[in-house]
Amino acid sequence: MKKSLEKVCKLVITLVLLSSCASKPVLVKFEGETQGTYYAVTYYADRGQDYQLQIDSLLHRFDSSASLWKPNSILSRINSNDSVRVDKTLENLFNKSMKVSEESNGAFDITVGPLVSAWGFGFNDRMKVDQHIVDSLLPLVNYHNLKISEGRIVKSDPRIRMDFNAIAQGYAVDLVAGLLESKGISSYLIDIGGEVLGKGTKPDNSEWNVGIELPAPDSLAERQVKAIVLLKDKALSTSGNYRKYYEENGVRYSHTIDPATGYPVKHSLLSVSVLAPDCMTADAYATVMMVKGLDHSRMFLDEHPGIEAYFIYSDSTGNMKTWFTPGFSKLIKEEL
Repeated sequence: MKKSLEKVCKLVITLVLLSSCASKPVLVKFEGETQGTYYAVTYYADRGQDYQLQIDSLLHRFDSSASLWKPNSILSRINSNDSVRVDKTLENLFNKSMKVSEESNGAFDITVGPLVSAWGFGFNDRMKVDQHIVDSLLPLVNYHNLKISEGRIVKSDPRIRMDFNAIAQGYAVDLVAGLLESKGISSYLIDIGGEVLGKGTKPDNSEWNVGIELPAPDSLAERQVKAIVLLKDKALSTSGNYRKYYEENGVRYSHTIDPATGYPVKHSLLSVSVLAPDCMTADAYATVMMVKGLDHSRMFLDEHPGIEAYFIYSDSTGNMKTWFTPGFSKLIKEEL
């Protein structure tokens, strides 16, 4: 009788454990601020664990490494010619930037910082830029003038100033993803300032839905969605010239600077959204294509079949048009 009772008790305990294991994952959502913008994290966890404190700590460490806005960050100290060693974060950003610069023939260049500042998109007041100023700064813009030696970034000219803004947010997304993965989270959506990574699917096996913004006529216009994309184990990064710009004497100046000319880009491309396996890659190549423009970007994509893109541009009559790669079209849920 005693043994029978023990068997019944064990059976009840086993059934309770199985029932607990079979319970649905709990949805966790939170938001915060980082790198002068927002972040939003959504994921499913077995017990609804909240990892916001760990993520905030990670993003704080990231800023201490790669932020231009923190005077004591490693990047700011290097730009000020302090002989400081790079940490792993800055080393990874540097190496990836060099790789993308080579692949894009210099369309992506982290030494564009002096020109970004001159045109008024850094911390300093906008200069009255003319050809003379551009010519004086262009010699400082060349990624070949940088290297890492014995753990330090060596500049051929002390006036060279690095700017990782075109890749940093994407890498921060990847780092947050790595933290969640280390906690056993396999279904999540991370968004830092519009750089997005979706991993796995929701408990109902549906993909994550992410919107591509409709280019606005001005920076104050209400945000609208142009297309909805399904994300599963993919990153999406969008770069555009319709939010960050200024106008002077009737001329609109974009924040995207062409490293070859030293001037803000002027072409028909309004925005480009790039799909890639990781967000750092998507972020960097979105910038590459905004520099290159639509036609040259299409040729670039032919040479890089692993990258998918969605372009919004103006045609010769000023009408808004779209063009996207075949791989991207498979993930478009809806165009509005």
